[in-house]
Amino acid sequence: MTLAGISAVRISTGILIVSGALSGHAQEPAGKQEWLPASPAKLPCWRGFNLLEKFHLSRGKKPFLESDFRMMSELGFNFVRLPMDYRTWIRDGDWTTFDEEALREIDQAVEWGEQYGIHVMINFHRAPGYCVNKRPPEPASVWEDAETQRVCALHWATFAKRYRGIPNERVSFNLFNEPNKVEAETYLGVVEMLTDAIRAEDPDRLIISDSFFGDSSALGKGLKRLNVAFSPHQYWPGRVTHYKASWVKGSDQYPVPTWPMMSCSGRLFSPTKKGYPPGPLTLSGPFTRTTQLRLKMGRVSARALVVIRADDREIWRKDFVPGPGEGEWEKVVFAEQWNIHQNIYNRDYTCEIPAGAEVVTVAMEAGDWCVLSEAGLTRPGQTEDVLPLSNEWNVRAGVATYTPGGPRGAFAGQKTIGADAIRDHMTSWRGVKAHGVGVFIGECGVFNKTPHDVSLRWLEDSMRLLKEQGWGWALWNFRGSFGILDSGREDVEYESYQGHKLDRKMLDILLRY
Repeated sequence: MTLAGISAVRISTGILIVSGALSGHAQEPAGKQEWLPASPAKLPCWRGFNLLEKFHLSRGKKPFLESDFRMMSELGFNFVRLPMDYRTWIRDGDWTTFDEEALREIDQAVEWGEQYGIHVMINFHRAPGYCVNKRPPEPASVWEDAETQRVCALHWATFAKRYRGIPNERVSFNLFNEPNKVEAETYLGVVEMLTDAIRAEDPDRLIISDSFFGDSSALGKGLKRLNVAFSPHQYWPGRVTHYKASWVKGSDQYPVPTWPMMSCSGRLFSPTKKGYPPGPLTLSGPFTRTTQLRLKMGRVSARALVVIRADDREIWRKDFVPGPGEGEWEKVVFAEQWNIHQNIYNRDYTCEIPAGAEVVTVAMEAGDWCVLSEAGLTRPGQTEDVLPLSNEWNVRAGVATYTPGGPRGAFAGQKTIGADAIRDHMTSWRGVKAHGVGVFIGECGVFNKTPHDVSLRWLEDSMRLLKEQGWGWALWNFRGSFGILDSGREDVEYESYQGHKLDRKMLDILLRY
């Protein structure tokens, strides 16, 4: 490791920088912000945002902005998480040689946190040997390679030395971002190695683990033993929070989100596809008048022979066979691992349901699988009633009852997903908490392509449930597509705020919780 020495300098908040390390205790920040006690067993209800200046090397090596800290403090927030790419603070691609100028920019963010009364969480979004974003892949895996583990420990020890002695109320370390595809025992072994390296330099530093994707219950006992807190992320359900997010495969095929949302699957499986539930999409009437049925075909894998019946009468049949080149599809997708095409059609197909029909079924009679993303029903002289369809795997196609003008909308009978479902999703997090481990939600929010009113309803439910548990939270960003400033939403009436576009309705919800 190379760490350029610098002279001792007293910066404005009373932190002393000595040989590249931050030490000492800061003076009270402007406004005498109350610092909240923080321990591995009990994390405070911090409220704030992620700042992305060093999130990915491809975005450049940008310094953090004092204006972000100032505005957060003025608006009533007290937390920032800094998800960072380790490649932004190494020299010439050598992961054991550190760039002192880049590290000073992180020191500056810690100083601004002290100055404005904002807790700073240091996070390795890309750590030596691991990143949830696999492009580009790391040269070796921190879960498997001893040398990579040594280097990752070196990086964390360097930060521990720089910030030694700054109280946990003001700085914490968040080891990895969204670890996945690793067994709990292996993961906890690496966490133990990193915590040992950190505590060798700073014995009392507050250390926080992210959760696995999915069930995190296996972490509770191990984190308690290691004296490490816990930070899951709340982006569930993804078809609300990540609608049309370019980095999420298939999100452009999600139906337009609603909240609460109906869970009615539009994924059809061939009856010969073993291990998956066959069965038609079923729309129950009665259909007292001739009604147009519109189906939006999303993705087709290999082949899909789709047949629509009104009661026992076949009213429509089409064999979808994706392939290369131009066709009915919008996008050609070739799955090399299976040597088949799985093209995206994103196209509507219609037929007439005869008057007097009781039940309409949409079945796949041959092929592999396909996904219908919407069903629409239109009676003569009326506007279309739209049923969004989900694309979950291994779920039987949905059943919905069509009642035009019904008190809760035209469709009923299918499962509704709302606040109670979010509460159920948090079950494994409560299980970690039950082991005596502190919990904080390090990321949450809704991408800007989801309708604003839907985003606000989802956000309010999520914030209320987090408050019930006594858990703090941080939106993915402050300025940008998930944030309250400059989010780029097309359906928001923004308010001007210090040169930015402020989403006042979103801000008001956050301030309530």
